[in-house]
Amino acid sequence: MTLHWWHITASYALVLGTFGALAVGAALRHRAAKRLLATLDPRGERA
Repeated sequence: MTLHWWHITASYALVLGTFGALAVGAALRHRAAKRLLATLDPRGERA
């Protein structure tokens, strides 16, 4: 594997890792917002 392909592989890994971390962060924020909304919504207690 040439140096060029090592750089390509590292770049793809970095991009996929970054977008994966962003997706996990968004999912965690969504889960926290859902819990907060359920706590603040007065109709949530009756359901």
